[in-house]
Formats: sequence, C-alpha cells, structure tokens
Amino acid sequence: LPAHKPAPAPGFSNANYAPGNQVPYGYPQHAPGTYQGVAGAESYGFQVQAMGVPAGLAVPPIQNQPIVKEGTIWMPVPPPLPNCPPGLEYLTQIDQILIHQQIELLEILTGFETNNKYEIKNTLGQRVYFAAEDTECCTRNCCGPSRPFTLRIIDNLGHEVITLQRPLRCSSCCFPCCLQELEVQAPPGTPVGYVVQNWHACLPKFTIQDEKRMDILKIIGPCVVCSCCEDIHFEVKSVDETCTVGRISKQWSGILKEAFTDADNFGITFPMDLDVKMKAVMIGACFLIDFMFFEHAGDNQQRTGVWQ
Repeated sequence: LPAHKPAPAPGFSNANYAPGNQVPYGYPQHAPGTYQGVAGAESYGFQVQAMGVPAGLAVPPIQNQPIVKEGTIWMPVPPPLPNCPPGLEYLTQIDQILIHQQIELLEILTGFETNNKYEIKNTLGQRVYFAAEDTECCTRNCCGPSRPFTLRIIDNLGHEVITLQRPLRCSSCCFPCCLQELEVQAPPGTPVGYVVQNWHACLPKFTIQDEKRMDILKIIGPCVVCSCCEDIHFEVKSVDETCTVGRISKQWSGILKEAFTDADNFGITFPMDLDVKMKAVMIGACFLIDFMFFEHAGDNQQRTGVWQ
C-alpha cells in the first residue's frame, strides 16, 4: 500500500512542505541566508555561488528583457496570473529577496527623521519593487521608531501593488494586550494578511496570518537583537515551530554605516511555492522588524530585545 502523505501545510501548494518535513528534493537546497546570484549581490552581504552551464547545453534566449529606467535595472514584467493579486506576479518567480534602505543625508547631517525609502531587489540585482514610507513629519519625529506608518510598495510600472499599515501600538512587552501589528494589503484596500507580535518573555516572536486571521507561519528572533560584525537572523517556521521554511536576515553593513545611519540591508528567503500573498506578508514582516529593532542605529535608543 502506498504510504500516507500528510496534507500540505496552510499556505503551501506542495505536500512536501507539511510541518516537520525538510525542504524536498528538487527545491533549492542551500541554507537560508546563503544567497545564490551573480556579481553585485556581494555588496548586500550575501554569499554568491558561481553557476556554470554544462558544455554542449544550449541556453534558450531570454524572452523578457530587464527594463532600464533612469539607470536602474528593473525585473522583467511577468504575465498576469489567475488568482494572483495584480503586481504580485513577480513574487511567483523568486524565493529570495534583498531589501536595501536608502541613505538619507538629511538624517545624517541634522538628525531630522525623514520618510524611509527602500529598494527591493532579486539576487540578480534587478529592482522588483520600490517602497516609500508615507508618514507625517510630526509623527516621524515625535514617535520615532514606534510611529504608526503607511508604507507604499510600487512596481516598475509605477502602480502601487502592496500597502503596509502599522497602527500605533505599544513597543514593550510590558503591555501584552497592545503589541505590534501590521496589515498587508494587495492591492491597496484589500487585506491579504497580517503580522502579529506574540508575547514572549525574552524572544521576539511574530505570527503571519492570512486574510481570515488564520495562523500560517511563525517568526522567531534571537534573544539579543544586537550584534557587531555579524548578521542577525529571524527564523521563519511552521505554525508548530518544528520546521524552518525561511529566514529574514538583518545583514551587517559595516562599522561606519551601522554607527552613523539607520539604513539597513535585509535578505528574505521563502519556499518558491509559498502562497504569493504570504510572500507579500513576509516582506511586511521584514519592514516591521526593521522599525522595531533597527531604526535607531548606533545610539542609546537602539532596542536590543523585546523589553528594551
């Protein structure tokens, strides 16, 4: 009799990703945090492995060429897909993302907090999205990293495809009834998932939920969210926390950048066949983690854990 196969975990289309199973054969076998790509990815702190073509094997021509706009190379526009929110088709083709926060000279020179801006790229260095914070001046400078915000993510056609909304909540685990939360909308106005902080005595923990508030994944960070000269990893796990399915990594950017700016580099890995909506929610989780733990770099207000 054929062996009984468990039902696939929520959010996955492949039964091999049921909780407790490791990455199945045929999927990328590199460990989360080790990024494969081409020249240029090293500047983001990712490891690169050369990928050659066997002799005699013909390489098919590229159908969709990258788009170049104002000196920036954008990822080719994929065709529309059924049951996929418009603009998220890009995410069906990748299992790794690089997020690079732009350095704001005004912040460095004056300490005046400006709206954050981010480039979201694939491992080829092609821009997938551009993200910009939309928050009032008084809110940014009075509430600091705990501020409520709206983050708008646009594609290479200039369309807003994802909107992230964070309400004003408490930033300390002393108040477990009012912890952090982030709503992810795709397209804007249509919720597709949530990132909810979970109370824990010493670990940063979050739950990724779908639009129906059903738990899909867990995110678990280190006890001390502060380090020097090394990366900081937040593991993405199944709901029962028995299987690691991805990772959100804060990359070490160098002593000068870490000390004098709050511009951070992140990397995200997730299964290729993860529900595209959950991939968008994982991107939202990365931004929430950035605001909670890394928005103040190199000063006395840097948070080192869930209590401070």
